[in-house]
Order: sequence, then structure tokens, then C-alpha cells
Amino acid sequence: MTGTKSALEVKEDMTFLDLIVRQVVHLNTTNHVDVPLILMTSFRTHDDTLRIIKQYANQSLRITTFCQSRYPRIYKQSFMPCPKSPDDDKDKWYPPGHGDLYKAMVNSGLLDQLLAEGKEYLFVSNSDNLGAVVDEKILQYMVDSNTDFLMEVTNKTRADVKGGTLVEYDGHLQLLEIAQVPSDHVDDFKSVRKFKIFNTNNLWINLKALKQIMDKEEMELDIIVNPKTTEDGVSVIQLETAAGAAIKHFQNAHGINVPRSRFLPVKSTSDLLLIKSDVFTIEHGQLIVNPKRMFTTAPVIKLGEHFRKIADFQQRFAQIPKITDLDHLTVAGDVYFGRNVTLRGTVIVVANEGQRIDVPDGCTLENKLRLRKSEPGLSCEILDI
Repeated sequence: MTGTKSALEVKEDMTFLDLIVRQVVHLNTTNHVDVPLILMTSFRTHDDTLRIIKQYANQSLRITTFCQSRYPRIYKQSFMPCPKSPDDDKDKWYPPGHGDLYKAMVNSGLLDQLLAEGKEYLFVSNSDNLGAVVDEKILQYMVDSNTDFLMEVTNKTRADVKGGTLVEYDGHLQLLEIAQVPSDHVDDFKSVRKFKIFNTNNLWINLKALKQIMDKEEMELDIIVNPKTTEDGVSVIQLETAAGAAIKHFQNAHGINVPRSRFLPVKSTSDLLLIKSDVFTIEHGQLIVNPKRMFTTAPVIKLGEHFRKIADFQQRFAQIPKITDLDHLTVAGDVYFGRNVTLRGTVIVVANEGQRIDVPDGCTLENKLRLRKSEPGLSCEILDI
């Protein structure tokens, strides 16, 4: 998608940002506090974000924005910077990852401002992780244990094999990302037996401890080399950092294993279908598992390339199916879903190349394999699994 991701409509006509605002307003109202909502933008999203947050002017909530750095892309062949001047095309620049958080807070004056206001702790999360709400129990644990940096981790499944994990090196915890792993050890990194947890990127930070590190200019983060290809087909390199990598610089830092419910990111349209569905309801901006769902885990959803773009996703679902009783859904090929469709158990829908499947209005598929075969005379088959 283009534009600000937090402005994407995800649930009951509300965007990511709508839901986050509700969460923080509820937190402040319930506890009679003044917790501000702080949004880190990039040069690509800053203006859009400023325009969007105007709609919350009547909310009893302080919203602050600050813009992270922009770095020049590097030509892979020559290692020379792509832009010729600071005013060169935006496509030749990039935001250097969420690890830029700390320097951007200092450069914008935000860190000093928060400390001057008496703020002691910062909760950081990705805007697309709707499970990342402020948990007062975690905050209390951080205070009681005198922790300077806390990283929320959760148990790894086979769907999370690329997620960063915590390792101990030279007596310090460090974040290890898959991009930092030598190719001959990638399978070891992906193993759910060897590395059982992964980073949710929900971080709790003691601001005074952060200030000390930044004043000493000790915040050196491991560089992640991210190869990209431009729209013109040119190979470039982006040098990025991860916010969680800062854990190695804090004296009293550790990970805390949290329930999977605190990690509900939307990185693909498969994730979007899950969040939009009746598997979750909303309370004060927070996603709650539908009490009618009999399983504690979320269904596994795998949508094919035909659903990859938001516009295609919206076109192919006339209405989001009812999936409260779904275990697994795989969809591949040219497939369209009608209204009032119910999916239960394991459902696999596959349309061969050049063929199309329409799941009709009011259809219920339960433990079914629905195929469109390309042989002459064969129409759609529905097989029990």
C-alpha cells in the first residue's frame, strides 16, 4: 500500500490509529492520568500523519509527532549514494528502520521534553500490532524489578521463523535478526526447538537510563544490510537498525515472555483478514478474542498472490467471511468470495491458472477442498478433507 499504514481501515470502519487513540484515551480516563500518544513518522508519512491526527483534536489526549532520519540509498554495484543532493527524489532516500528511534528522540528534543515533564517510562510498539496495549502489570513488574529495558517476547511457531530472537553474548542480552545470520546457519535460526522465542517489538524503556546512554554517545546498534530493487530495476542497499538491538546497552535489561495475544501484527492481507473477521471483537480499541471461538489460538490464514495488494483483497471479498470456527484457510489463484460466507475447520480453495472460482453468497465450507480443474468438462469440485 501507499501512504500512512496507520490510516488503513482494519476493523468496524476504524483505522489502526483510531483503535490506538481509543486505547490510550481509555487508559487515561480509567487511571486519571495523562499518558501522551507519541507517533514516530518518516519523511514519507509525516505530512499525512499531521493531517490525519487533526480529527482527534476534540479527544482528551495529547498526540505528539516527531520525524525520524532519512538516509541515502546506496547503489549495490558502486557503493555510491543514489541522491546527488538533499533535494533529490524521495525514492532515492529511505527511513533507516525503527532503530533510529533513539537518535530521533534526542535530535527532536523529545527525550528531554519527556524527562522535563516527569515521565519515567516509555512503551514502544509498532502501530500495526493491535495486541500491543499498555499492560499495567508489566509496567509494575518493570518498576519493582528496577529494570531499565524490557523486551516482550513470545513463543515461536512455524509461522514466526523469521522473527528476531534474544541471545546472550559476552554477558549481555542481544537481539539477533535473521539478516545477521550466516546463510549456512539460517535453518538453525528458524528452528523452533533451538530458538523458542522471538521479539514482538513491544519495548519498555527507562527514560533516565536512555538519557545516560545517549549523553555518553554509546548507542551503537548493529547494522542490518537490507538489499532492495527500485521500481526501475536498480539494485540498491539500505543500512538499517532495529530498536530492540538497544537491549545490549542497558545494565538491567531482559526479556519477558508474554501471551500471543500481545502480538497481532498486520504485515499481509492474510493478517488483515484475521483482524477484520469475527474471530476478534473490540473493547476500548483493544482486540478481544470472540467468546464464541472454542480455540485459544488464532486460525492460520494463507492468501495467495492474487490477494497481496489491498485493492485486490477488497475486491475479492464482497464481505469478510465468518471464521469463528476456522482452523486453517489456504486460498490460491483467481478466487472471489460472496456475502455471508462461513468457513469452518480446514478449508483449501485452489483455482488453477486461467480458471476462476466464485464462492457464492451464503455458502458454508467446512473441512473442504474446493478445486477448479483445467481439464475439459470438469467444473469446480468440492471434496471432503
